[in-house]
Amino acid sequence: MFATGVTIVTARNAAGEPIGLTANSFNSVSLQPPLVLWSLARAAASMPAFANGSHYAINVLAADQKALAERFAARGIDRFAGVEHHPGISGAPLLAGAAATFECFNRSRYDEGDHVIFVGEVERCQHQDGMSPLLYHGGRFYTEHPL
Repeated sequence: MFATGVTIVTARNAAGEPIGLTANSFNSVSLQPPLVLWSLARAAASMPAFANGSHYAINVLAADQKALAERFAARGIDRFAGVEHHPGISGAPLLAGAAATFECFNRSRYDEGDHVIFVGEVERCQHQDGMSPLLYHGGRFYTEHPL
């Protein structure tokens, strides 16, 4: 029952192919140095690529990207088919239309329970002024958040 933003974490596997998954376990850690964190289930098929890779990107989704969040949460599909993206400074895919992006060096990992917590050092970040975020709460997506 905690409202969060929605992200898609992207990288390249050992073969150079793009990989990505929907995650709402994203948080800031530090401003000096700039650090962020996210977590991934140990059993995730993409664990080897993220655990062994040097860089990844965190794409903070905009309110109109609910279908993209659902696509990157689905199994057994080519998540990048037809998805507009371009390589960031380290090659990790940056998704078109994201509200913000964080390009990170894979600084450290912590094994906790059935997940691994990834701490990334932000090498570059960008955001779109005035863009509303996609939100997640209680098992549902929200695109408006009245005050």
